[in-house]
Amino acid sequence: MAGLYLSNLTLSHFRSHKRAVIEVDARPVAIHGDNGAGKTNILEAISLLSPGRGLRRASAEDMIRRPEALGWKITALLHGPLGVSEIEVISEKGAARQVRIDGKPTAQTALGRIARVLWLIPSMDRLWIEGAEGRRRFLDRMTLSFLPDHAEISLGFEKSMRERNRLLKDMVREPSWYAALEARMAETAVAIHHNRLHALAALEKAQEAAETAFPTATLTLECEMPDDVEAMRAALAGNRMRDLSAGRTLIGPHRADLHGVFAAKSVPARDCSTGEQKALLVSLILANARALAADFGAPPLLLLDEVAAHLDAGRRAALYDEIIALGAQAWMTGTEDGLFEAMGGRAQTLLVSETDGISAVSAPA
Repeated sequence: MAGLYLSNLTLSHFRSHKRAVIEVDARPVAIHGDNGAGKTNILEAISLLSPGRGLRRASAEDMIRRPEALGWKITALLHGPLGVSEIEVISEKGAARQVRIDGKPTAQTALGRIARVLWLIPSMDRLWIEGAEGRRRFLDRMTLSFLPDHAEISLGFEKSMRERNRLLKDMVREPSWYAALEARMAETAVAIHHNRLHALAALEKAQEAAETAFPTATLTLECEMPDDVEAMRAALAGNRMRDLSAGRTLIGPHRADLHGVFAAKSVPARDCSTGEQKALLVSLILANARALAADFGAPPLLLLDEVAAHLDAGRRAALYDEIIALGAQAWMTGTEDGLFEAMGGRAQTLLVSETDGISAVSAPA
């Protein structure tokens, strides 16, 4: 199986990094350094090599290094099943980011066709106990990893829904204003729903086929909507009076929720201990990676921010073993290099420090 990995990553005026140049091989990368050194910023830069807003969901303006505020640039050399690609992601003075692949301007969605990127960050630890929006986002990131067109379909639905919601808030009752919008919404809504089900089926298959030290999660998509385009269009039309009262659209994939269960215990994920919830998330990310390895032809880039600090020594070692078995280039952060001791020579270690605004990212002496 061909690998997917970065061999070079250069950051210019991105977050805390005035300039940082990282050269690595295909092995996992263990990054350590003091708090505030910019470890997570490196992972965020890599997450922008995929469609979407990145692991922090920040605006391009928020990523500018201060006080210069000159804009920022990320350059990466990506090796994958389709060959070697040079990727540039650029924002000029906080403007929406632009993407170039091999020197040619392209849409963000094109990134999803040459690379797959998954991440697990501390803010996701509360996934099962907070609102449904975060779980939908988590599911859609997994879905996008399998189906790069999912982002465009989702944007199409959201645009049509915003227009329909505007009519509802203005108390427009004339049916002709709604017909074309609802037809577009129905088509994209059903596509989103089917894409999500496809992703869940792939995850279920990957979990069933794996022998892993992490618990299996049973996932169910809870969404009260028809799964047929014409039925969905009729449902939107039939629900107009209720939607007029609410001032918004009350049926569709934007109302879905992801329900998770710790399979071995038959306990809902929201009722599990903090450690069990973390283990379930790790398990799902690994299952997603295994499924992608078969679907895409290479395991994805994995971004694991501070994940080692929240696992006991046994589970840390198990995680590292699975990453190696998968053949993934995982980028992992931690404050101490001892957290990665179980990786030994199977990974490369980088120390992040800063002097006079210039980031030093190098193998420790």
